[in-house]
Amino acid sequence: MSLIKSISGIRGTIGGVANQGLTPMDIVKFTSGFATFTKKKQNNDKLTFVIGRDARISGEMVNHLVVGTLLGMGVDVIDAGLSTTPTVEMAVTMSNADGGIILTASHNPKQWNALKLLNEKGEFISAKDGEEVLRLAENPDEIKFSDVDNLGRYSQDSTFIQKHIDAILNLPLVDVDAIKNANFKVVVDAVNSTGGIAIPELLSALGVHTIPLHCTPNGVFPHNPEPLPEHLKDIIEVVVREKADVGLVTDPDVDRLAIVCEDGTCFGEEYTLVAIADYVLQHKKGNTASNLSSTRALRDVTEKHGGQYFASAVGEVNVVDMMKAQNAVIGGEGNGGVIYPDLHYGRDALVGIALFLSHLAKSKKTCSQLRFTYPNYFISKNKIELERNTDVDSILEGIKNKYQNEKINDIDGIKIDFADEWIHLRKSNTEPIIRIYSESRCETTAEHLAKKIIIDIKEIIS
Repeated sequence: MSLIKSISGIRGTIGGVANQGLTPMDIVKFTSGFATFTKKKQNNDKLTFVIGRDARISGEMVNHLVVGTLLGMGVDVIDAGLSTTPTVEMAVTMSNADGGIILTASHNPKQWNALKLLNEKGEFISAKDGEEVLRLAENPDEIKFSDVDNLGRYSQDSTFIQKHIDAILNLPLVDVDAIKNANFKVVVDAVNSTGGIAIPELLSALGVHTIPLHCTPNGVFPHNPEPLPEHLKDIIEVVVREKADVGLVTDPDVDRLAIVCEDGTCFGEEYTLVAIADYVLQHKKGNTASNLSSTRALRDVTEKHGGQYFASAVGEVNVVDMMKAQNAVIGGEGNGGVIYPDLHYGRDALVGIALFLSHLAKSKKTCSQLRFTYPNYFISKNKIELERNTDVDSILEGIKNKYQNEKINDIDGIKIDFADEWIHLRKSNTEPIIRIYSESRCETTAEHLAKKIIIDIKEIIS
């Protein structure tokens, strides 16, 4: 059993022993901790939260526990039901709520679930605020439940997905006419989660002929739910067989978008953001941002359009902070997470789909032809396992000293930028490993760079 408390929220495997898995006791503890934190931060005992969940099979059980706890804390609850992460984020501001909780373990397998915590802006809470929530959760003496006359009120609202779609359709850069005129045929793999509700509705409004694949929101994932090429065999076969123009794949909570080209090749999760940024920057000059482990291609595209690229620490909240600080007009993460501030500050596969199809339609290219217009980079992802008592910080400092003549960024581990490639080393907060990401224009070079750094680490240890 696993329970992980991080900047992304509280996630764990369902069942087991309290504080070792995501048990009912843990769900109540963290929910009440977050409600108490929000009351203190806003100096208000009467709050409203929006709740929504993906379709995973534990979702209904977790929802009952979270809603009951919030009502017991005197918090009014607006339950969006089966929804998407970006929809719930937008629902918080649409409802003038004080916060929100998304019940989803994102790309993790079916045994996982999680509580993702949102502030009044519909954005993930900061690491500092998260630490205080965790502290309160572990100190029940600081948590006060409401008496019978001051319990929260419960209501349901199933209109948020449609409101989300309407907001996307009203964006100036979403060219509905161009998409309709392109007469696209699109295959959708929503891994039997809530993308199966939202994406077909969006595509219908865009005039797209949709072929649904794994779009029944029953939480029975037909394959590993992380939208990586090795998990997309089904949709690749359908795209080619049906002579579709493109295949669209999301994770269970619809904040990541992967694309399959008409010839069955994968567009590349790193290039979802690159292509959409290229389109946005053609029409709106400005800067971009992504995390340190994302492809250099975004920097290349940004500079081509006269903008400046900025890199943040890994984590959506860090990317959002960087985007705000640098007035980025588009940003996100290399895992297919697109953040478009003109809609909201959150990774959103739905707006990603609308912007990508606008770009594809107006380019007059096939999906594979569009992919070939971008610089080709290869990322190699590795890790090195260490003894539990290893001083990881001293290892990273040793690497930093060894490559001190190169361009180094140490806001999140160590990233070394060379002329034609880069490598990023990050320590895990939950296990004794160092994750190693390297990128080059040549796949073998990227892999060789990672192997060289692993040798360097072993030399430092010895």
